[in-house]
Amino acid sequence: MAFRQALKLAVCGLAGGSAAVLFSAVAVGKPRGAGGSDAESRWASPEAPTWAERVRPGPASGVWDSNWDKREPRSLINLRKRSTETGEEEITSKLDNFKARATRHIFLIRHSQYNLDGSLDKDRTLTELGREQAELTGGRLASLGVKFDKIVHSSMTRAIETTDIISKHLPGVNRISTDLLREGAPIEPDPPVSDWKPEARQYYEDGARIEAAFRNFIHRADAKQEEDSYEIFVCHANVIRYIVCRALQFPPEGWLRMSLNNGSITHLVIRPSGRVALRTLGDSGFMPPDKITRT
Repeated sequence: MAFRQALKLAVCGLAGGSAAVLFSAVAVGKPRGAGGSDAESRWASPEAPTWAERVRPGPASGVWDSNWDKREPRSLINLRKRSTETGEEEITSKLDNFKARATRHIFLIRHSQYNLDGSLDKDRTLTELGREQAELTGGRLASLGVKFDKIVHSSMTRAIETTDIISKHLPGVNRISTDLLREGAPIEPDPPVSDWKPEARQYYEDGARIEAAFRNFIHRADAKQEEDSYEIFVCHANVIRYIVCRALQFPPEGWLRMSLNNGSITHLVIRPSGRVALRTLGDSGFMPPDKITRT
């Protein structure tokens, strides 16, 4: 019990922030049993990355953590070292300055089908079918009738080319490229799979980066944001599946239990209260059956 209390205090003390996010990134999840489960022993193994061993955020009871993104107003005041003499009435008035008022709509797009024979990233260009898929995805997004604020995309070739095509359907929407959203191995999956076994080094390198992408991009709106936002993120299946698990506070080790089609749309909604809802997961119903792939 003492360990859990200490862990909870440690988690509550963590502060979010893009500047330090790469250095503070940690993975999350819960062991399956109270004592000595496979998941728990794997975290303690020598192969487990140190950033993953340091702390396991999230309440052990399974109750929703309303301050999961460290943007709950009262915690923001605490982080600013408020005076002990400040009265509760003054604190209440200050809270309003830190409250989010807008809802963020996050559209996570998996890149289209690409050339699997390419040995280098620059050779892994979209196939002809992949280009058709991106056109369909772009058309679907445009048909939603919302004003998109930005498109953030992975710096990998297949994601860039998918974004190029989608952007034609959304003229004027600003584009941002980032290495954080590049494909990788986020965390050792549970249950494991026999045909995909990255080295421990890959989890160590990719896992911290993908966790950093989650912390940097997935959170409630800033208090200064006045209107709801609609944001597109074009990236990769492993990244999207991990982000979904983290956003819903599900054990992230389960990310590989989900499957995403090429060009599919995953829609997350983040309310001002910090509540998160999954509107769609890997939607590709707007594509004809003969255009759907999962490579």
